Amino acid sequence: MLAITINLVSAIVCIALVLNLWRLFVGPELPDRLLALDTMYINCIALIILLGMWLGSPLYFEAALLIAMLGFVSTAALCKYLLSGDIIE
Repeated sequence: MLAITINLVSAIVCIALVLNLWRLFVGPELPDRLLALDTMYINCIALIILLGMWLGSPLYFEAALLIAMLGFVSTAALCKYLLSGDIIE
């Protein structure tokens, strides 16, 4: 039962990833594209965690944590760049 659920949720997250990719390319303004990119890395983290659950390996959870930290820092840096035009003042 758990394998069926993991497969179903993985398919749904992949669909969300494709829709975010569409928003990244079609987004009318730059903040929309930045939000789509932020949501894409969150969906990738979800896929990595689902893969770790499917394989039963805790190594994937550590990789997801590392990607989450890098994604947060990069999103904060991009937002600061959009607001002020410079990352380091």
